Amino acid sequence: MKKLTIVAGLALLIYACAESTSKNSAPSESPAKETAAPAYDTAKGAGRFTKVDIPASLDAKMAEAGKKVYDLKCAACHKLSDEKLVGPGWKGVTARHTPEWIMNFSTNPDEMLQKDPKAQAMLEICLVKMPNQNLTDDEARQIYEFMRKNDGIK
Repeated sequence: MKKLTIVAGLALLIYACAESTSKNSAPSESPAKETAAPAYDTAKGAGRFTKVDIPASLDAKMAEAGKKVYDLKCAACHKLSDEKLVGPGWKGVTARHTPEWIMNFSTNPDEMLQKDPKAQAMLEICLVKMPNQNLTDDEARQIYEFMRKNDGIK
Protein backbone atom coordinates (compact mmCIF):
# COMPACT_ATOMS: atom_id res chain seq x y z
CA MET A 1 0.00 0.00 0.00
CA LYS A 2 2.86 2.34 0.85
CA LYS A 3 4.49 1.73 -2.54
CA LEU A 4 1.23 2.38 -4.33
CA THR A 5 0.83 5.75 -2.57
CA ILE A 6 4.38 6.76 -3.47
CA VAL A 7 3.97 5.72 -7.10
CA ALA A 8 0.61 7.52 -7.36
CA GLY A 9 2.12 10.66 -5.82
CA LEU A 10 5.06 10.61 -8.26
CA ALA A 11 2.73 10.05 -11.19
CA LEU A 12 0.59 12.96 -10.11
CA LEU A 13 3.67 15.18 -9.73
CA ILE A 14 4.99 14.22 -13.17
CA TYR A 15 1.57 14.84 -14.73
CA ALA A 16 1.25 18.24 -13.04
CA CYS A 17 4.72 19.32 -14.18
CA ALA A 18 4.13 18.13 -17.73
CA GLU A 19 0.75 19.87 -17.86
CA SER A 20 2.14 23.25 -16.75
CA THR A 21 5.06 22.96 -19.19
CA SER A 22 2.79 22.20 -22.11
CA LYS A 23 0.52 25.11 -21.23
CA ASN A 24 3.48 27.50 -21.13
CA SER A 25 5.06 26.29 -24.35
CA ALA A 26 1.95 25.81 -26.50
CA PRO A 27 1.11 28.74 -28.74
CA SER A 28 -2.15 30.42 -27.83
CA GLU A 29 -4.94 30.47 -30.33
CA SER A 30 -5.27 34.24 -30.21
CA PRO A 31 -1.89 35.73 -29.43
CA ALA A 32 -2.10 38.90 -27.42
CA LYS A 33 -0.51 41.90 -29.04
CA GLU A 34 2.57 42.92 -27.18
CA THR A 35 2.64 46.64 -26.77
CA ALA A 36 5.97 48.12 -25.94
CA ALA A 37 5.93 50.34 -22.90
CA PRO A 38 6.96 53.87 -23.72
CA ALA A 39 10.64 54.44 -23.09
CA TYR A 40 11.48 56.07 -19.79
CA ASP A 41 12.28 59.75 -20.29
CA THR A 42 15.23 60.58 -18.06
CA ALA A 43 14.78 64.29 -18.79
CA LYS A 44 11.25 64.34 -17.36
CA GLY A 45 11.27 61.47 -14.89
CA ALA A 46 8.32 59.43 -13.69
CA GLY A 47 5.13 61.16 -12.67
CA ARG A 48 2.25 63.24 -13.88
CA PHE A 49 4.30 66.27 -14.99
CA THR A 50 5.01 65.83 -18.68
CA LYS A 51 4.99 69.45 -19.87
CA VAL A 52 5.49 72.41 -17.55
CA ASP A 53 5.47 75.86 -19.12
CA ILE A 54 7.85 78.14 -17.26
CA PRO A 55 7.85 81.87 -18.05
CA ALA A 56 11.18 83.63 -18.59
CA SER A 57 10.69 85.96 -15.63
CA LEU A 58 10.20 84.92 -12.03
CA ASP A 59 6.76 84.85 -10.42
CA ALA A 60 7.69 86.50 -7.10
CA LYS A 61 4.41 85.62 -5.39
CA MET A 62 4.75 81.95 -6.32
CA ALA A 63 8.41 81.94 -5.23
CA GLU A 64 7.42 83.37 -1.84
CA ALA A 65 4.82 80.63 -1.43
CA GLY A 66 7.53 78.14 -2.41
CA LYS A 67 9.83 79.50 0.29
CA LYS A 68 7.13 78.79 2.89
CA VAL A 69 6.85 75.20 1.65
CA TYR A 70 10.66 74.91 1.64
CA ASP A 71 10.86 76.19 5.23
CA LEU A 72 8.22 73.70 6.34
CA LYS A 73 9.07 70.57 4.37
CA CYS A 74 12.50 70.87 2.74
CA ALA A 75 14.90 72.96 4.84
CA ALA A 76 15.61 70.18 7.32
CA CYS A 77 17.41 68.20 4.59
CA HIS A 78 18.36 70.67 1.83
CA LYS A 79 20.56 73.78 1.96
CA LEU A 80 20.14 76.58 -0.54
CA SER A 81 23.86 76.45 -1.33
CA ASP A 82 25.60 73.63 -3.21
CA GLU A 83 26.50 72.04 0.13
CA LYS A 84 24.98 68.67 0.98
CA LEU A 85 23.10 68.45 4.27
CA VAL A 86 21.06 65.23 4.34
CA GLY A 87 20.04 65.70 0.72
CA PRO A 88 21.86 67.64 -1.99
CA GLY A 89 22.07 71.42 -1.94
CA TRP A 90 19.73 73.29 -4.22
CA LYS A 91 22.12 75.80 -5.81
CA GLY A 92 22.02 75.36 -9.59
CA VAL A 93 19.38 72.62 -9.47
CA THR A 94 17.21 74.31 -12.12
CA ALA A 95 20.17 74.27 -14.52
CA ARG A 96 20.84 70.57 -13.89
CA HIS A 97 17.27 69.26 -14.20
CA THR A 98 14.14 70.11 -16.15
CA PRO A 99 11.07 71.52 -14.38
CA GLU A 100 9.24 68.25 -15.09
CA TRP A 101 12.03 66.16 -13.53
CA ILE A 102 12.19 68.32 -10.39
CA MET A 103 8.43 68.42 -9.93
CA ASN A 104 8.07 64.69 -10.58
CA PHE A 105 10.85 63.90 -8.12
CA SER A 106 9.40 66.14 -5.44
CA THR A 107 5.92 64.61 -5.77
CA ASN A 108 6.87 61.04 -6.69
CA PRO A 109 10.24 60.21 -5.08
CA ASP A 110 9.63 56.48 -4.60
CA GLU A 111 9.03 55.70 -8.27
CA MET A 112 11.76 58.10 -9.36
CA LEU A 113 14.28 56.34 -7.10
CA GLN A 114 13.30 53.02 -8.66
CA LYS A 115 13.52 54.16 -12.29
CA ASP A 116 15.70 57.23 -12.66
CA PRO A 117 19.49 56.90 -12.96
CA LYS A 118 20.12 60.49 -11.78
CA ALA A 119 17.92 60.00 -8.70
CA GLN A 120 19.67 56.69 -7.98
CA ALA A 121 23.08 58.36 -8.28
CA MET A 122 22.03 61.04 -5.79
CA LEU A 123 20.86 58.32 -3.41
CA GLU A 124 24.29 56.68 -3.61
CA ILE A 125 25.90 59.97 -2.63
CA CYS A 126 23.43 61.03 0.06
CA LEU A 127 22.68 57.52 1.40
CA VAL A 128 19.24 58.65 2.58
CA LYS A 129 16.07 58.14 0.56
CA MET A 130 13.99 61.27 0.14
CA PRO A 131 10.67 60.77 1.93
CA ASN A 132 7.44 61.51 0.15
CA GLN A 133 6.32 64.88 1.53
CA ASN A 134 2.88 64.52 -0.11
CA LEU A 135 3.24 67.79 -1.97
CA THR A 136 0.34 69.03 -4.01
CA ASP A 137 0.91 69.96 -7.65
CA ASP A 138 0.69 73.63 -6.68
CA GLU A 139 3.28 73.20 -3.92
CA ALA A 140 5.62 71.43 -6.32
CA ARG A 141 5.31 74.31 -8.79
CA GLN A 142 5.83 76.87 -6.00
CA ILE A 143 8.96 75.08 -4.81
CA TYR A 144 10.27 75.02 -8.37
CA GLU A 145 9.73 78.77 -8.62
CA PHE A 146 11.56 79.26 -5.30
CA MET A 147 14.43 77.14 -6.69
CA ARG A 148 14.54 79.45 -9.72
CA LYS A 149 14.75 82.46 -7.42
CA ASN A 150 17.53 80.74 -5.48
CA ASP A 151 19.35 80.20 -8.78
CA GLY A 152 19.20 83.92 -9.57
CA ILE A 153 16.26 84.12 -11.99
CA LYS A 154 14.66 87.54 -11.83
